[in-house]
Amino acid sequence: MKGKGLYSSLIGAALFATLSTAAMAQGTIKIGEVNSYKTQPAFLGPYKNGMELAISQINDAGGINGKKLELIIRDDNSNTGDAVRAVEELLARDKVDVLTGTFLSNIGLAVTDYAKHKKVFFLASEPLTDKIVWADGNHYTFRLRASTYMQVAMLIPEAVKLKKKRWAVVYPNYEYGQSAVATFKTLLKAAQPDVEFVAEQATPLGKVDAGNVIQALADAKPDAVFNVLFAADLAKLVRAGTQRNFFKDLPVVSLLTGEPEYLDPLGDETPEGWIVTGYPWYAIDTPEHKAFLAAYQAKFKDYPRLGTIVGYGAIQSLAAGIKKAGGKTDTESMVKAFTGLKVDTPFGPIEYRAIDHQSTMGAYVGKLAKKDGKGIMTDIRYIDGAAVQPTDAQVKQWRPASAN
Repeated sequence: MKGKGLYSSLIGAALFATLSTAAMAQGTIKIGEVNSYKTQPAFLGPYKNGMELAISQINDAGGINGKKLELIIRDDNSNTGDAVRAVEELLARDKVDVLTGTFLSNIGLAVTDYAKHKKVFFLASEPLTDKIVWADGNHYTFRLRASTYMQVAMLIPEAVKLKKKRWAVVYPNYEYGQSAVATFKTLLKAAQPDVEFVAEQATPLGKVDAGNVIQALADAKPDAVFNVLFAADLAKLVRAGTQRNFFKDLPVVSLLTGEPEYLDPLGDETPEGWIVTGYPWYAIDTPEHKAFLAAYQAKFKDYPRLGTIVGYGAIQSLAAGIKKAGGKTDTESMVKAFTGLKVDTPFGPIEYRAIDHQSTMGAYVGKLAKKDGKGIMTDIRYIDGAAVQPTDAQVKQWRPASAN
């Protein structure tokens, strides 16, 4: 009898453990995230913090329909093959419910293509290439951050105000840089027909020969420069240009340079007067940003970067989408929920457009200055992403009909 009692107890304990495990599994929504953490730590460290803050806030408030969010991260090593393998592992082994992430545009496109062929939902949080929502857009992929086209369009009015005819361009020679320069040329030419592009320097990502680039640009004698370099490449360009007095009295329009990830390392070398897109966290006076900033500083004892906003917004978006889907996370439920989805973010309300799955998240435009030996943005203004989109007719022309 004792043996039977022990046996029954063991069976009961095993059954309880099994039921408890099942209950725990049912109480968790797994978010799979793939990104270039090893190669782009300046952006993706703060990005990860933003995701963690959003998840902790959502879970502390009871989760989504009683289910807690769980984040499972994989590094893609800035390699498209590794990115696809990481996604497959997240889906097959970790059994994640939804996918998000990617930083580099070529990685984002690889996962976008995977989502299309495997018919899985994917929220591209950061990659900027326009192809994700237009030429290579598909039914399953949505994108959070303002695209290359949108951010370039924000800078065009400022470039036109300069009234400069001879422009030089410098950019990293991969999808993001190529599309940024192509858009800048097209939009500036449309706004200022007499413009000329007298020099073009396309550099290997992370391997810029800044001295030779500056010399080539100087030889062309431009009236103004459009720069798309970022991170360490940006710092090298600024240093080489300053040493040669190339940037003295030369107007520069520069994509992303006002983001703390790339501006802070410049310190006292910050080139004053450059017209940039960025994130002046210290000067944004809206209630939603103040609340976000206070929560972030309380949790991490640090200030946020642009990556923080993107990571936080990605989790906010996924949570809003799952809530709208009634707690469902299957592909078609998420696609339906994200089509026209409205989300409150630290930058204000955004919407995922039905026509191309692009969110209307905007960005800040301003000029670089220095304060206490550190670079800052001044004369800032927020530009709503909805105000810098191409027409619906253009989107329909660029985006495959099968994508929707």
